[in-house]
Amino acid sequence: MAGISSARGDLRLTNVTKSYGDFTAVNDLSLTIPEGSFFALLGPSGCGKTTTLRMVAGLEEPTAGTISLGGTDITYTKPYQRPINTVFQNYALFPHLTIFENIAFGLRRRGIKDVKEQVEKALDLVELSHLSGRKPTQLSGGQQQRIALARAIVNRPALLLLDEPLGALDLKLRRQMQIELKWIQKEVGLTFVHVTHDQEEAMTMADTIAVMNEGEIEQLGSPADLYDNPKTAFVANFLGQSNLIKGTITGNDGDNHIVDLFGQKISLAKNRSHAVDNSIFAGIRPEKFRISRLATATSGNILTGGKIEDVSYIGVSTQYQVLMPWGQELMVFEQNDDGVAPFNVGEDVNISWESGFTFALRGDEDAEAGMEVEPEETIDDDE
Repeated sequence: MAGISSARGDLRLTNVTKSYGDFTAVNDLSLTIPEGSFFALLGPSGCGKTTTLRMVAGLEEPTAGTISLGGTDITYTKPYQRPINTVFQNYALFPHLTIFENIAFGLRRRGIKDVKEQVEKALDLVELSHLSGRKPTQLSGGQQQRIALARAIVNRPALLLLDEPLGALDLKLRRQMQIELKWIQKEVGLTFVHVTHDQEEAMTMADTIAVMNEGEIEQLGSPADLYDNPKTAFVANFLGQSNLIKGTITGNDGDNHIVDLFGQKISLAKNRSHAVDNSIFAGIRPEKFRISRLATATSGNILTGGKIEDVSYIGVSTQYQVLMPWGQELMVFEQNDDGVAPFNVGEDVNISWESGFTFALRGDEDAEAGMEVEPEETIDDDE
């Protein structure tokens, strides 16, 4: 098994399926995770992301398909024989051992006698050298999570799996740890595979995100690609908020489609359309919209006849609900930095945006897909 334990390279899942009786948790999934990358599996409870992680770790066997690491097949390799470590949400530290001995545990199991230098380097990396003599119960949640990370990376595995690692931390500490995890990954150069239901967490840390839904990958790409140009309504709604407006492509103008939105014409770049025919949903993120009073000159795409229905001031921005003539309420986020007086409920307005910000989805999609999901909800069950 020496060959397997020293395997390095890209992680490759090929046509992987996992079924439990009649239920298919992961369906014919193929995926390549480049060596040295920070990769996130993102999705709601029950989407199959944790089951995928468990198969990579060796805690579950696929019903079909193969898993390989750098060309070495590890599909049925025992977990302890894989060069893979996992960091869990509950830390899984040994309460009777000191922090030093917790980190040294894996090294000693491998028969390494002189562990001091490696443990101290790991402690330095997570900036907790001064706590090496304490027990886990004497540390805060954030400190325990850093120690769990140090213990996982001290063995220099080919792959580090992160299973909702920040879920038990409060919001402020979670955001701080997101930045630290990203920095640590770049420092050590290991492949990190991070499973989360938290869209902000995935977008902050990962180089590449796979959005999963019902056992399959809806879309794979960089955080910017997924956010700015989602290919399905599920991705558009699960990853942030979107305004999806029913429309019809009525013509072409060079590299753009001309689209009719309830009698009003807009322009849409052809390379940002994922529609299969002329029936579409035009998608615009709330922060891409600009609200203007009726006498104000605007540029780009314009929708007229709006009325402010609701105003919510949230510090850095103000959120508006704007009722359009066809009965749909559009969400608009305006930064509070332009010196423009805020709009009031009942005020008549126009909405404008640059045409390059529009994306188009299939017109037969469920425009509410992904909206009913609660991405911030704490999840305890196997997904």
